[in-house]
Amino acid sequence: MKAAGMNFDLTNNINQMNTMKRAFGYFAMGVAGALIALAVHDHTNSSKTSLLSSSTTTSPPVRFVNLPTANGGTMVAMDFTHASETTVNAVVHVTTETAVNVRDPFADFFWGYRAPQQQQLRQGAGSGVIVSGDGYIVTNNHVVEGADRIQVHLNDNRMFEGKVIGRDPSTDLALLKIDATELATVPYGNSDDVRVGEWVLAVGNPMNLTSTVTAGIVSAKARNINLLQYDASRDIFPLESFIQTDAAVNPGNSGGALVNVNGQLVGINTAIASNTGAYTGYSFAIPVNIVQKVANDLLEFGSVQRAYIGVSIRDVDQKLAEEIGLGRIRGVYVNGITDGGAAQKAGMLAGDVIVKVGSIEVNNVPQLQEQVGKFRPGNQVPVTVMRKGDEQVFDITLRGKEGTTVAAVDTKRDSGSALGAEFSPVSAEDLKALKIEQGVKVTTINGGKFRSTGIREGFIITKVDQEPIKDPEQLERILASKRGGVLVEGIYPNGTRAYYGLGL
Repeated sequence: MKAAGMNFDLTNNINQMNTMKRAFGYFAMGVAGALIALAVHDHTNSSKTSLLSSSTTTSPPVRFVNLPTANGGTMVAMDFTHASETTVNAVVHVTTETAVNVRDPFADFFWGYRAPQQQQLRQGAGSGVIVSGDGYIVTNNHVVEGADRIQVHLNDNRMFEGKVIGRDPSTDLALLKIDATELATVPYGNSDDVRVGEWVLAVGNPMNLTSTVTAGIVSAKARNINLLQYDASRDIFPLESFIQTDAAVNPGNSGGALVNVNGQLVGINTAIASNTGAYTGYSFAIPVNIVQKVANDLLEFGSVQRAYIGVSIRDVDQKLAEEIGLGRIRGVYVNGITDGGAAQKAGMLAGDVIVKVGSIEVNNVPQLQEQVGKFRPGNQVPVTVMRKGDEQVFDITLRGKEGTTVAAVDTKRDSGSALGAEFSPVSAEDLKALKIEQGVKVTTINGGKFRSTGIREGFIITKVDQEPIKDPEQLERILASKRGGVLVEGIYPNGTRAYYGLGL
């Protein structure tokens, strides 16, 4: 018994000691856990602070959904519902009305260009994307170009009159404004991060079917399809570097949203490749990094602040790569350097091969134009080139078309804007070629009375009511003083003379 008692007491002592050890261990673990939690909390808070300071939006995680299969099981698939639901309310239906004059061939036979014209109303439709809650909307330039009236229809069936804040034919973008607040918006994504094969959604109003969502993948990037026409006289220098997708896009989708599976805007749907006029498998969107830059410029300056490196360039092919000893086909070849341009001042030379703008690789002309197109004159950008087998980095201060490094605010004349047109002097070369002594060129028509007369951009006004026109200021003074109908005479760059009746 005693022996048994002694064993019992010893066991109790051992058990008590083990209990104390376990308690101390738990206490130590608790203290360590608290310290770790505190450290994680501090690190998390500092990470959140850093994230919020660099971005105003947070991306929701990519979602997946379980779908039933034919054999009774399930499969995991990408979930598009979140991106669709958050986007449709921020994509609008844009309708336009344009008054056009139609000539009567019988009247022309008797009266020529002085014959009265019949006016018809032409209607158009497209889409737009709300990018700010106070009513700013991005769409395609070709959707609203020349429109006399623009109506914006929201997904909740409200309708507003739209006003053009600015247009950029070089990228086929336009910025509209409606008088509304607290609107749903699509957050900007980053088109540089878009990858070939990535799922995307096209949201718009094809065939007047509002709030339509289609899905596809990114088929290619930096596509140049020669959609936009070069026209130096109208300051149009096309910038094409489209995102190609196989998401179904049809007439009416123009100006709509291309979003990723997180519901972030990665492009503005613009064009389709088709022999029928309807979708046949290829659609093209303007990268959102270009969209954001153009929209901000139009809002802040009234015109796009386009930056230039100051080089003439070409793609690198196999033959050229072998001739210059490049090793492999990469980059964009510099054919020549503009005197006094940004590249020359930074030290670049003809024969260099541009391989990066910032940290982004560029392997063809559209890619280079896209990257440079994100900047304004005066921005300093590191450009990496290959020269004689070695990489060199040049810090280039980009310049505008006029060689300046500051933004140029567009100061449009009130009278010209009221008539829906902008004017410029006629160059000496045009005067000589057309054998005229004076005139004023119609450079831009945004809508209004000039559009309704049938006058086209490029028309040179030589007389108003038989009074010779010498400069834009004189033209605007005359038009401001007139009431009723006036006769506008002039000539087109191809030599065709024309006469128009303008109602004031």
